[in-house]
Amino acid sequence: MTTVLVIGAAGKTGRAVTAALTSRGVDVRAAVRSARRAETAYAVGARSISVVDLETGSGLDEAVADADAIYHLAPNVHPDEVGIADRIACAAARAGLSRFVFHSVLHPDDASMPHHVRKAAAEKVVRTHLPGATVLRPAAYHQNLVDAALAGRISVPYSLDSPFTNVDLVDVAEVAATVLTRPGHEGVTYDLAGPEVLSVRDQAHVASDVLGRPVEAVRVEIADWVAGPGASLTAQARDDLLAMFASYDRGGLVGDSSTLRRLLGHEPSTWAQALEPA
Repeated sequence: MTTVLVIGAAGKTGRAVTAALTSRGVDVRAAVRSARRAETAYAVGARSISVVDLETGSGLDEAVADADAIYHLAPNVHPDEVGIADRIACAAARAGLSRFVFHSVLHPDDASMPHHVRKAAAEKVVRTHLPGATVLRPAAYHQNLVDAALAGRISVPYSLDSPFTNVDLVDVAEVAATVLTRPGHEGVTYDLAGPEVLSVRDQAHVASDVLGRPVEAVRVEIADWVAGPGASLTAQARDDLLAMFASYDRGGLVGDSSTLRRLLGHEPSTWAQALEPA
């Protein structure tokens, strides 16, 4: 049985990738930062758990041992994104492991967003150690706004009219499972953008139609975001997200959906479909 080590398996993306892999009969080894996170990974099908400290590399060699592939997703807006990528790619190289998938971001070379630029640098580090690594660059997820839409109010600290090609997390996980388990994706970079160009205002209108009740779109003032959700973040994480909001104001986040459609072999999920009950 194929064994895939999923880094960050307890998070939203890691859980989705784990579920997609286990549905294909893959043995998932979940790398988590503490034993108390194990239950979350087990719940979506992980067969074993490895506790790994990504900031020091402690536990990495043990986690990588005997794995056939690695899916690496770094913690969101982590300041040591590049160092983490270096430690994981080095561990994979030491183990002689060639199948490696790095979860990046759409438009990583956009200099207006520091956390995107760190993703670009991490991509280069990974490919330095593992030239055959595959890089996935997903757009923002539909799921980031689903709960807000279901509650009737989508509040964001950027323009309600900027364009986005948001992607369904399940589609991203399906692609991840494909490139981790099938040949032909070595050394390739894939942009994963959704099939529609929608603003937040558009998304609220679609949600109102799908749900049959009003859903409003509200722009939150930056000062209110800083005093509210941003107050619990580190200064670096807060600044990274503020830069992202400013970039979204200028041009949103838009990509081409043709690659996702080809990799899936079917139409990607729409925003309306993401709102429908499972």
